[in-house]
Amino acid sequence: MSDARAVIGVLDDLRDESDELDRLVDALEPERWSLPTPAPGWTVAHQIAHLAWTDRAALLAATDPDGFAAQAAAALKAPDTFVDDGAREGAAKAPAALLKSWRTGRDALQRALRAAPPEARFPWYGPPMSPAAVATARLMETWAHGQDLAEALGVTRAPTARLRHVARIGVRARDYAHAVRGLDAPGEEFRVELTAPDGSLWTYGPKDAAQRVTGPALDFCLLVTRRAHRDDLAVRAEGVAADRWLDIAQAFAGPPGAGRAPKGGRG
Repeated sequence: MSDARAVIGVLDDLRDESDELDRLVDALEPERWSLPTPAPGWTVAHQIAHLAWTDRAALLAATDPDGFAAQAAAALKAPDTFVDDGAREGAAKAPAALLKSWRTGRDALQRALRAAPPEARFPWYGPPMSPAAVATARLMETWAHGQDLAEALGVTRAPTARLRHVARIGVRARDYAHAVRGLDAPGEEFRVELTAPDGSLWTYGPKDAAQRVTGPALDFCLLVTRRAHRDDLAVRAEGVAADRWLDIAQAFAGPPGAGRAPKGGRG
């Protein structure tokens, strides 16, 4: 697949993931926007506000790198609070205004990423990212925060093939998960085998790797987005290094946070 087709593919999936989440909140009564979600201190409104804030930041990075650099420098002066501050500001809006802001921002980001050359590199809070990487990261966050919203609203979402993007970024972020905790990354490659929603197998790494991770793709995605505790998931490790990774895995940039408490035993 060409780079251009790859970008279009992940952008189409990002659009579909966003639209699915949009349908979940579109008809919510105003009072339900204040429902608490599994993220401590965050309501339904905070979750959508965070997505809207991050979409705007990604749009700025794609269209005004100098403006993004200035914003990032200001944000990183308060690394432990700037995400919460952005969510809090957006959550103070009326639900209709917040929803409009999210829709407008994500549509503008779609247009900017589709217009960019596939080889472009945009600044970010971590390493610079290509259009495909930006779209993948946005899809991962949209899915993860959508999971929080679904739990808050008592909705069970059916997993889709779009999870392959979340799984891939989770695998690729293995070394980052170690670095953000001040740990040395493993020197060897891992084998990861995940059962997709349709029953097929998604594989990463060499077949003969001694360190292995296996399990349902959905569970792995919940693990690397830190939306569920490892003890509640059917993800398994073979090898000491692989086992340690599952304790610290994360697919997103920034501090790992406290994660979720176990609910009741391995899946």
